[in-house]
Amino acid sequence: MRQLLTILSAVVLLAYPFAIYFGIERFGISLVGVVLIVALGVRLFSVQRTQLKELKSVVQISAITGISLVGLSILFKQHGWMTFYPVVVNLCMLIVFASSFKQPQTIIERLARLQEPNLPESGVAYTRKVTAIWCAFFIINGLIALYTCFQPLEIWTLYNGLISYLLAGTLMGTEWVVRQFIRRDH
Repeated sequence: MRQLLTILSAVVLLAYPFAIYFGIERFGISLVGVVLIVALGVRLFSVQRTQLKELKSVVQISAITGISLVGLSILFKQHGWMTFYPVVVNLCMLIVFASSFKQPQTIIERLARLQEPNLPESGVAYTRKVTAIWCAFFIINGLIALYTCFQPLEIWTLYNGLISYLLAGTLMGTEWVVRQFIRRDH
């Protein structure tokens, strides 16, 4: 049951922009807000079992901030507060990825070592570059998300509910392809 709730909350949060765009007009800020607060709350409590400390922190901070933003939207009956949630998520991800440069292993290196525990030095250098690329992505994506907060809701929804996901997926896919070529050369 707990796993099902976790999956459902993840789906709701992935659909967050569409829930706001389609839900507020149809069901009102209060009902949509309550659904989002419940989804964020489930996400907050489900992350307790996560082993990666950084992931736990991102989920906790973004969920608490999301609950606060949604709460402010309900309180002031203005959906604008809710639109800042993608900005917060990008900022949290940037902090996690960038702060991992201060640790012996970047977050990407730690993830890579789950598949390849004896990562060669060339792999370590590669994971540092990938971490830097993700940091740049979170900066650019976060700034665009912030810009869309001051645009019509249709533009905000299009970017934060579709384009940003496509960009992240493209980056992941491109990195995977590049990694295959690099591995083949070594």
